[in-house]
Amino acid sequence: MEEYPTKQGTENLDDPPNSRLFVVTSRSITEDELRDSFSVFGDVQGVWVVKDKQTKESKGICYVKFSKSSQACLAMEEMHGKVLSEGTKPIKVFIAQSRSSTRHRDVEDEELTRIFVMIPKTFSEEDLKNTFKEYGDIEYCVIIKNKFTGESKGLGYVRYYKPSQAAVAIENCDRTYRAILAEPRTKASTTEEYSGTGSTTRGDYMSGADSMNQYAFPLAEPGNYQAMDYRSGDFTRCLMMSTRAALTQEQIFALFDIIPGMEYCELQRDAYGMSKGHALIRYSNLGSAVYAKEKLNGFEYPPGNRLAVNFVDDGEDRSSPVGRMAMQFVAAQMMSAVWNGPSTSQVMKLPGYPVVSSMPRIQTDVNLPPLKKLAPPDSKAKERLFVVFSPSPLPLEVLEDVFCRFGSLIEVHLVPGRKVGYMKYADKQCADEAMAALHTRVVNGVKMKVMLADPPREESHKRPRTY
Repeated sequence: MEEYPTKQGTENLDDPPNSRLFVVTSRSITEDELRDSFSVFGDVQGVWVVKDKQTKESKGICYVKFSKSSQACLAMEEMHGKVLSEGTKPIKVFIAQSRSSTRHRDVEDEELTRIFVMIPKTFSEEDLKNTFKEYGDIEYCVIIKNKFTGESKGLGYVRYYKPSQAAVAIENCDRTYRAILAEPRTKASTTEEYSGTGSTTRGDYMSGADSMNQYAFPLAEPGNYQAMDYRSGDFTRCLMMSTRAALTQEQIFALFDIIPGMEYCELQRDAYGMSKGHALIRYSNLGSAVYAKEKLNGFEYPPGNRLAVNFVDDGEDRSSPVGRMAMQFVAAQMMSAVWNGPSTSQVMKLPGYPVVSSMPRIQTDVNLPPLKKLAPPDSKAKERLFVVFSPSPLPLEVLEDVFCRFGSLIEVHLVPGRKVGYMKYADKQCADEAMAALHTRVVNGVKMKVMLADPPREESHKRPRTY
């Protein structure tokens, strides 16, 4: 009986996502008893009992891996609170966190019962419900609509009563709906509202794009798309957008939908549903794609995060002289409109933000003091602040802009690959003021936890290893 799978076996533990159960049992329950009890719900690929390293005895914790997410969800619903053996306590069954997850809490039903779908803009809520009701009892359906025109944006949510029903819907519905688990509702208040069943805020119905979405269909890496040099006349209808900030599918969709003619928009994810920071956008005509490229490439959204937008090969043959001349003519006309038309700041009104021309570089819920000069780089650090960012770090220039306002800031350091950073101050009082003003505050959509950093570790006096 294995304590845990081998290193080679861990690669597929979360494939598909949400297919692994975390079970709290009595220490007397064996692997065979667990396998027999859970196999009635589907194909059990593995059972692992966690053992004490010293005594090799069970800790009363185990994992059960199914081949499908719907099987794991059904097993959780049916087995939670059941007694496996006479004289033992009822077991507790949860969906196990992904091994790549940084969260330290159980996966809640709220995260497993609501799905996000892309639908025809002609769909009504009744059409949406009729399409997905075959997979289980539906609590409600919502279609996201434009606040001003009332027209459907081609996006919707379906909430089931049980996680297993949502999982079955994602596994079996038509792939054109691109059904994925929706991001859990947040309490963050925003100004934009959507018309659905009643009045709901964007914070209530965020799309499931930047969360650890569990059912995203993997797309090709950006490197698999051939980049096009628009300066040499290689224009296409497809664009690849790259971003450092954590943008949701809904935000990207709304941003590129400003330019008429968008027919496809997909945020790319890894096998665990994590955003790769790239999105593929396709327009129905060349003119719209050229206009979107010129207007949005280098645009800051949110403020401080510069978007990179480039043409990628759309697979169309433009080798004929006539086709190439037509493409260059359309591109020239659109370039002229871009260069001679209104500026981007006059045109773009982004979702969740005011008109760009009036949008400050820093958006925050705290009154910041005026800008102050940085302390000399060779200043001695009297205090360091440790900052945790959620969902992702802010750019260095934005952090300097915010934290320098309290005076004596020496430098900002972001830890590579992590959502944390350090702020060095030459004056302790300035650091204390920054911490008091910015702790738990939101800057450009990023929440910060600001606290005193641990003092630097003293150099070890132990004899260095010689091997």
